[in-house]
Amino acid sequence: MVGKMINETETIRISKFLSLVLRHHPEVVGIELDENGWTDVLNLIACMNKKGVAIDLPALKHVVATNAKKRFAFSEDFHKIRASQGHSVVVDLAYPPQKPPEKLFHGTGQKSVAAILSTGLQKGQRHHVHLSSDVETAIKVGSRHGKPFVFEVLSGKMHQDGYVFYRSENGVWLTDSVPADYLRPMEG
Repeated sequence: MVGKMINETETIRISKFLSLVLRHHPEVVGIELDENGWTDVLNLIACMNKKGVAIDLPALKHVVATNAKKRFAFSEDFHKIRASQGHSVVVDLAYPPQKPPEKLFHGTGQKSVAAILSTGLQKGQRHHVHLSSDVETAIKVGSRHGKPFVFEVLSGKMHQDGYVFYRSENGVWLTDSVPADYLRPMEG
């Protein structure tokens, strides 16, 4: 795929591989992420090619630009790249705290509803709980886990009560946890 535009199937395959490498296992290709999750673009490309994932800078720019979830970001000079959120490796994305809207949304699968109502939303292996600013996105996220279910999150009340929120480069709202008292099952 090096030196020419890549097709949609290849774009998706490379995007999934980038998620693995930039969010969870940089060691798969032998790169290191700095404390803020950034890595050198040319080194990443060289290491991906050594591992059999043929890519060049134009193809990498295409994958980043066309990713529907905007999971990746380049530095302004295109010398560095990182995942926007969702890391299981230790990084500090250095997002400043922000005041969230009054309500945010969380999509999950039906099978998780009872546990969430009992314990609230927990970050698990990730650095934060991920929240959406619209119901449609939450439904899409929930459908990845079976039949989707959406919770309304009383984020304004949480913020008022001292909970800290961040907003990633791709618009995903992040917080450490959401206690069950701040969750409302969506009707419908």
